[in-house]
Parts: sequence; structure tokens; C-alpha cells
Amino acid sequence: MVGYDPGPEGQARSAVKVAAAGSLSGFVTRALISPLDVIKIRFQLQIEQLSGRNPVAKYHGILQATSVILKEEGLPGFWKGHIPAQLLWVSFGAVQFVSFELLTELFHNTTSYNARDPVVHFVCGGLAACSASLTVQPLDTIRTRFAAQGEPKIYRSLREAVATMYKTEGPLSFYRGLTPTMIAIFPYAGLQFSFFNVFHQVYAWGLPADKTHSSGIRNLVCGSCAGVLSKTLTYPFDLFKKRLQVGGFEKARAAFGQVRTYRGLQDCALQIFHEEGFKGYFKGLSPSLLKAAFSTGLTFFWYEIFCNLLHNVKGQGEVKPR
Repeated sequence: MVGYDPGPEGQARSAVKVAAAGSLSGFVTRALISPLDVIKIRFQLQIEQLSGRNPVAKYHGILQATSVILKEEGLPGFWKGHIPAQLLWVSFGAVQFVSFELLTELFHNTTSYNARDPVVHFVCGGLAACSASLTVQPLDTIRTRFAAQGEPKIYRSLREAVATMYKTEGPLSFYRGLTPTMIAIFPYAGLQFSFFNVFHQVYAWGLPADKTHSSGIRNLVCGSCAGVLSKTLTYPFDLFKKRLQVGGFEKARAAFGQVRTYRGLQDCALQIFHEEGFKGYFKGLSPSLLKAAFSTGLTFFWYEIFCNLLHNVKGQGEVKPR
């Protein structure tokens, strides 16, 4: 089970092994869901309506976008920005899960709340994700730009992207979109962990004697449901973040249609509403929900598997037994 377990069946997990399990789960999950992420970002950044009835819209739907990217950019186009994205997911997974384990244990030991309370999972999940997001925001910005650029490429390597951004836009360019990120990540991750906990309880209540499904399948199902719900409720802020992250990157977006420059979060939200309507806040929701279902489910699935594998490996640095 994810988080501190005060019960007799709880496993002792060292911070090192939790970080390793979080990193490995992020690494495997990211490799599998990259195509959906690229399509989602392309949809989020498109100013034109996502409809085949719009003659100037580059992308209309998931299948059409898949065909266009494959034709114009080849199979590698679905893994654009994969290196910074992998670094992001590996780092994010390590920081998030270590923080979550420590925070749930702290709450259990210093407050009247039980570590398994959904409220505790909401607060600790949100705080853990905030610390992880602040740590990896530069990688997130670079990943978005790699996924957003067309052909010919503006950035040909991670090193070139870092050097160019620092030289032409300054160090703060790596933190573009940080405000909507921090506003959205707390409720998104908090709901993700909280819903995961609730769905685990519902699963156990609905199938109390089920011996046919392993804990891995249970984690996959509960994580997918939690990911879809939490992403739907917080989606507009993810779109705002993507729009702000490509500010100053208009040249690379010219082949995809119209581009816009935003002065900040409020200006971004107002411009989108004025030009694209309320539906504009949910561009790319379909691939995003698919990604959320797969990524959240797979993250919890692989995290628990790697935790169990590493728990069986003899090593040093175990925290006190639970």
C-alpha cells in the first residue's frame, strides 16, 4: 500500500528504497505513455478549434493527430522531449514518494489522524507533489518545448536547449508556468492519492474475498480511476501551464498555426476565454484523460512492485520498523 502503514502488515521501507522505487516507476511509466503526452501538448497549444470543420486547424482528434505526426515527423515524433521527460519523471517520482511516505508517517505520529485517512492522503499528496514540482519545473518546461516544436527543430539536444534558453531568455525562463503548476498540482496530486486510497477501500468492500486479482491489478485499476477524476477536476491549470511554458518560443510554433503571447496566468485565462470560449480550457482533455488513466495506474502499479522487490533485497538504511 502506498504511504506509511501503521498496521502489523506494514513493511519497513528506507528512504533510499522508496526513492529508487519511485524513480523506477516513473521511468517505466514515462516510456509507455510518451505518445499520449505529445498529442496532449499539441492539442493544448493549438489556438484553433479542435474540429475537422475548421479548415485551418492542424489537429482535429486523437487518430487524426496520430496520423499527422507519424507522417510529418515519423515514429520518433511521439517521443520528442523524451530525455528531459524521463529525467523529470525519475526525479519527480523519487521526491514525491519519499515526501509522501515521510509526511504520512509524520501526520500519524504527531496528530490525531490515522495515516490511512483520505484527508491525510490529500494533504500529504498535495504537499509531496508541490515539493517535487518545484524541484523538476525546469525539466518540465524543457520537455514541453521539445514536444511542442515542429520541423525544423529549434533545439536539437538537451544541452542546446538549456544553453539557448539561459542565454536568450534568462534563468527565469526555466520556471515559466510555475504559478499555475503550483496552484494545480496540490489539488491534483492530493485528489490522486486520496481517491486512490478511497478506491482501495471500495475495492476491498466490493470484493472482500477476491483472490483472483493480485495487489498489482488492484493498484492499476484504483490508480487509473483516481487519475481520471483528479485530472478532470484540475485540467484547465495544466493547459495554462503549457501555454505559458512556450512563451518566447513562438518561432518553433509557426508551423502549427496561430501563436499567442501571454503576460501571466490571468491574461492567459482571459485570452483563452475570449478567443476560444469555455471549451478552450479543456483542449486536449481526451488524450490527457487517457494519459492520466495509464500514467497514474501504472505509476502506482510499478511503485508497489518495485517497493516489494527492493524490500526483499538485503541492504542498509532501513527506517525504524512499522
